[in-house]
Amino acid sequence: MTLFILRRIGLGVVILFVVALMLFSLMHMIPGDPAVVALGARSTPEMRLSFHQMMGLDRPFYEQLGLFVGRLSVGDLGVDVWSRRPVLTMIAEVLPHTVTLALASFVWAVALGVALGCLAVLYRGRWPDWMIGLLSIGFVAVPSFVVSLYTLLLFAVTLNWLPAIGAGEMTDPLGYLKALILPSFAIGLGWVGYVSRIVRAAMIEAMNEPYVRTLQSFGVAQRRVILRYALRQSMLSVLSVIAIGFGGLLTGSVFAEIVFSRPGLGKMTYDAVITRNFPVVIGTVMVTAALYVSCMILADILAAVLDPRVKRALQ
Repeated sequence: MTLFILRRIGLGVVILFVVALMLFSLMHMIPGDPAVVALGARSTPEMRLSFHQMMGLDRPFYEQLGLFVGRLSVGDLGVDVWSRRPVLTMIAEVLPHTVTLALASFVWAVALGVALGCLAVLYRGRWPDWMIGLLSIGFVAVPSFVVSLYTLLLFAVTLNWLPAIGAGEMTDPLGYLKALILPSFAIGLGWVGYVSRIVRAAMIEAMNEPYVRTLQSFGVAQRRVILRYALRQSMLSVLSVIAIGFGGLLTGSVFAEIVFSRPGLGKMTYDAVITRNFPVVIGTVMVTAALYVSCMILADILAAVLDPRVKRALQ
């Protein structure tokens, strides 16, 4: 098992190295002088020279690449072009908001998705199953930014029940929770559909297992067979998908953070792209990639622990 974990971590490091090389290459593929692109055409030669020195652009290409990879390997993401603050410090300030939003979206979406998946199997082939299928596909089809806009207009602007923008203050738990409801709903709604369909498919497959048929032949109640035995079996295959989905929620929070003006990794990336703040863009993308890769590794380990067949397949 230790060798399996080391291999997955090694693969994760290779993926992050490739992401870093792509980001470095993209910065040099931008037409023109990166200093002019970042600072604007009205920037003075002194400002451009300072930018070149800060980014290491005054050195040969291979030295730039070596410095870039070397700094990333020790967690140095550079400094903000405008505020001159360390990018890692800036990310550490907003990352808790993104993780909290992703966790809130994840918890309610998985809970409701699993419940709907169980109901669909319990009433398989009848109108509740069809209705849940229709709703699930609808949830998946609607983009999160559309849900964000409509819930914002309805619950914040029209009804004035919930705050429209901001993340609230940690010192005010009720206000912080209220500010979390609409963004987490917008992000998690699509995952309700995904999870319910995955749970339904996995449970139907589990219902065809010999031990389940044996239980049914002995007269065990269908509800008990589904909720106690088939659900447990199906969750083995669902858990790994859900774990990877959490990584997707972290990266998918961009639209909700922009629409609701919440501080977070996604909004920081968006603002940095608008202002052409290369160090912040590179830093936020690298941290996002690291979080996603970490979720993938955890999902693989979890799947290997729960089902040894997955471990053999991944080796």
